[in-house]
Order: sequence, then structure tokens, then C-alpha cells
Amino acid sequence: MNAIEAMAKGQVDQTKLAAQTEGHSFADMMQQAINQVNQTQMDAKDLSTALEMGNPDVDIAQVMIAMQKSSVSFQALTEVRNKLLTAYQDVMNMPV
Repeated sequence: MNAIEAMAKGQVDQTKLAAQTEGHSFADMMQQAINQVNQTQMDAKDLSTALEMGNPDVDIAQVMIAMQKSSVSFQALTEVRNKLLTAYQDVMNMPV
């Protein structure tokens, strides 16, 4: 995801991106992104539970930041999925 974001901002040339993604399939990259979003959500849940249980090491600011990160990463993943579905539908509707 970071490589794609950097490429969109024009910070990475194509050869560097190809070297980073060589040997990795698109499905592997998507699975890794899904796992990262899941981990972010689990971390936010754990912090929230710790705050509810009265853990003095966890403050509400940490919990709110973790929950926002979780929400934003899930929304980004959902948008990527929507764009992929739209692209797939466009390809399937192309005349042969």
C-alpha cells in the first residue's frame, strides 16, 4: 500500500516499484493489506477493552486515535475493493 501511495504521489520510479513487488502477486499484496487492517482493528479493540477495564496505562486519547486509524484503514480498504469491482465489471462488459 505504501508503495502504491508513493507511486501516486510521484515519489517512486517504476523500476524501484517493480523491484519491490517482484515475486509478489497482487493477491498476496491484497491479503497483506487485509491482514494489516485486521491487526489495526484488533489493536483498537484491545486498547478499548483495556480502557474499559480501568487499565491506568491506557488513556482515552490513545484509544480514540487507534479507533480512528482503524476506521480510516477499513474505509480505504473498502474503497480499493470497490474500485477493483468496478474495474472487473468494466473489463467483463468490454466487447470482444
